[in-house]
Amino acid sequence: MKKIYSALVLSGIIGFVYMRTAQAGTGESKKANAMAHVVSSKITIGTIIYNLSDIDGSFRELKENKFTSCQIHYGKGMDAALAQKVKAASEKYNIKVTTVVGVPGRSVWNFKEGPATIGLVPREGRAEKIEAYHHIIDFCVLAGIPAMHSHFGFIPEDPSCEQYEEFIEVMRRLAGYAKDRGIMIYFETGQETPTTLIRALTDIGTGNVFVNCDVANLLLYGKANPTDAIRQFGPLVKDIHAKDGCYPTREDPYHLGVEKPIPEGDVDFPAIIRILKEEGYEGALTIECELNGSNKDYLAKTRQYLQDLLDEK
Repeated sequence: MKKIYSALVLSGIIGFVYMRTAQAGTGESKKANAMAHVVSSKITIGTIIYNLSDIDGSFRELKENKFTSCQIHYGKGMDAALAQKVKAASEKYNIKVTTVVGVPGRSVWNFKEGPATIGLVPREGRAEKIEAYHHIIDFCVLAGIPAMHSHFGFIPEDPSCEQYEEFIEVMRRLAGYAKDRGIMIYFETGQETPTTLIRALTDIGTGNVFVNCDVANLLLYGKANPTDAIRQFGPLVKDIHAKDGCYPTREDPYHLGVEKPIPEGDVDFPAIIRILKEEGYEGALTIECELNGSNKDYLAKTRQYLQDLLDEK
């Protein structure tokens, strides 16, 4: 998630139930394949809604373009009246709203200034950001949305350093606020390795913190092969941003890797979706491509590409 969001980008639904279907024997293998195909139908494909001025129209457009889930981007005017409009449109068009996504405060998306600006790791601006996160969580309650997610910063690799311990305590309080209200918090991948993120979720320890896995970000930040990360995260993944890109280059180690349209980058979507189906993933694939923004042709083409992979036996 790079942060300049366009009008529609892809989202999806909550829920991540794992089922192991690998079994020995020809007959059992056929049964396993059949099960994987059945489970795959529960994976939704959606977009992120940015236009909050016409909620009914935004949901109607999702329906017309065969999307079955969405995330909503945090913005001004997210009050009780808007929450009721979201609930009504979700029911009317049978579109599942999985999260509210937002990164409040100043954020610089590179390796030079990112660690000092993004999320709740840096102290500067933290109080204002927490206030915004509380607002997002409160809106989720009003709208009946089960989770919010964000980039929470470059989590330190050293779990014994003061910055890491302070961040964990800050996140523990925020997660507690959300848990008291029945809301989950998803960490979007990118700024840290999968192992560091899993460690942080474990240390926060509130039981309502999970992962929104942006498969391209893992490459763009140079932190992991997304196929390996999907396996490592396992059932911690509750939502996935479908995006493509490449590792940072040797010539420019100060900026993220280049984003690419799906499937022109280095993300192995056939392998990732095969793993998701094998393990019974029932969440969403959320198309996010900041290169194309609200390009409807790209969204339609990419939705069909992902759907074809889901439909493969």
